[in-house]
Amino acid sequence: MVGYSTMKEVGLWAQTTAPARVQVCYWPSGSPKDTAWTNAVQTTQAYGYVAKLKAAPLAPGQTYEYQLYINGALKSRPYALQFKAQPLWQWRTDAPDFSFLLGSCMYINETEVDRPGKPYGGQYEILTSMAKEQADMMLWLGDNTYLREVDWDSRTGIWHRFTHSRAVAELQPLLGNVHHYAILDDHDFGPNNSDASFGNKHLTQEAFKWFWSNPNYGVSGQEGVEGTFEWHDVQFFLIDNRSYRSAPSTDGHIIGQRQMQWLIQALKYSRAPFKIIAIGGQVLNPNAVGEHHSVFANERQQLLNLLHEHRIEGVIFINGDVHHSEISKLERPQAYTLYDLTTSPLTSGFHKPRNLEANYLRVPGSLQAQRNYGLVQVSGPRNNRQLTLTYKDVNGKALWSTTIEANALKYSVKK
Repeated sequence: MVGYSTMKEVGLWAQTTAPARVQVCYWPSGSPKDTAWTNAVQTTQAYGYVAKLKAAPLAPGQTYEYQLYINGALKSRPYALQFKAQPLWQWRTDAPDFSFLLGSCMYINETEVDRPGKPYGGQYEILTSMAKEQADMMLWLGDNTYLREVDWDSRTGIWHRFTHSRAVAELQPLLGNVHHYAILDDHDFGPNNSDASFGNKHLTQEAFKWFWSNPNYGVSGQEGVEGTFEWHDVQFFLIDNRSYRSAPSTDGHIIGQRQMQWLIQALKYSRAPFKIIAIGGQVLNPNAVGEHHSVFANERQQLLNLLHEHRIEGVIFINGDVHHSEISKLERPQAYTLYDLTTSPLTSGFHKPRNLEANYLRVPGSLQAQRNYGLVQVSGPRNNRQLTLTYKDVNGKALWSTTIEANALKYSVKK
């Protein structure tokens, strides 16, 4: 798997089936004689035979091809392998256009431990369609694996589930060519609707950090997996919505005060035209049921108040969780409009909302009650950046699309 990308280094990930020495050879695309090597890692059973590697130093903006070596032997793959260092564009050109994928809720069947009856997961070919998009990177929006009853009460079970989900054949080309970032949600973290009281959260946090290659974790100074990264001129804020979560109540919290303080400070510092807050559940949906942030009404209002109080521009929420896709749109009288872009599910079960009218902020036509993914394209000159989200079905057919302009996410557009 290709992980985070910076101008000077890229994170890479591999998993073996037994103890082995793992290393990656890489070279600038089109120059196979100019090879370099990552650090070598010895995989161990204690850490799931996982190797986390780093390709560095790299040339900014350069695309690289690579090969995987295990115990000194080349392990070829029937698909292309490449990664890209981010370009140095600042003070030189407008930010480059780019694209990224969105998805959540990937359930991979395992008959022996799944619920009896019809399999909950299916249509894995959606992962093949996503790989064909040739996007620059992908952001996984939680429930990227589904811990079962047999898993979450032991480290052995947790690491098995992460391994089982990662190993599905249809996923491999997408992992090998697209940079991947991730947040977690309840099924990555523990049982359904789990919160900070879950006794094995330290084990699932550990597994999450080993199976993903984000550039940072726990940036608020706590035990969780919250983080941030930039892709060209867009900044992403990866929220941990489980490690600090209280029991559901109006006075409860999902984000928690220390993570909230970090988030607001980081948003204030950011100069990105789009500041994308990725969180496991819907923020704007006003229907106070299930896992929506509106169940935790006071914290949700605190977040909205702080965004307004500090006049933070360019904010867009993105999330998964609910097993359908939709866009929510909140008009604010003294501020710009907020959007909540929900993309779900990839391969798990899907359904329409139980009460179609409950989310009165839903953008008409945006509801997609089927397996789907999102393709986001960021384009345009520095003074007119645009973000276009297209929902696509399992075969890559476009279902619905919308465009948001960065200039519309400013206070100057309101009188």
